[in-house]
Amino acid sequence: MNSDSDLQIAGDILEVPHLLQLEREHPATVAEFVGLARSIADDRSQWEHLVRYDAASRWYHRLRTGPGYEVWLLSWVPGQGSGLHDHGRSSGVLTVLDGTLTERTERGTRALRAGAQRVFAPGYVHEVVNDALESAVSLHVYYPGLTAMPMHTAPHCEAARTEPGALTA
Repeated sequence: MNSDSDLQIAGDILEVPHLLQLEREHPATVAEFVGLARSIADDRSQWEHLVRYDAASRWYHRLRTGPGYEVWLLSWVPGQGSGLHDHGRSSGVLTVLDGTLTERTERGTRALRAGAQRVFAPGYVHEVVNDALESAVSLHVYYPGLTAMPMHTAPHCEAARTEPGALTA
């Protein structure tokens, strides 16, 4: 045995192709979708020049599509919000690129600052609002692609009155 380690590899692992994971062209797991969102967020040249702000409604732009998924870029001027909704049968990753957004759920309220990510499953009900005094930009990855966004009535009025940044349980 090697005195530095009890682990020894016989031969070169690169010579055993069945042990190597093939690199996927498109994400297929939650972790890979989170990674996709993070890589786009980190490369401002992919999205920054596309951002527009609209005082009348939230601006959005489909940034990318792949087999079964979509990536959307959204901007939020102060006061704009999504309304209480879910994403139908889609799972998703929300990443704040610039500014601060507030997420309200039946469990409470949470401030999402630039760099924050939220992962959600089908049926997750939330409202996203720009409560700040500065504009915000977010990136949304949906798998499968977003085909429905059912709106909900606000059964959780307490969450709307919770202090921003505090998550209540």
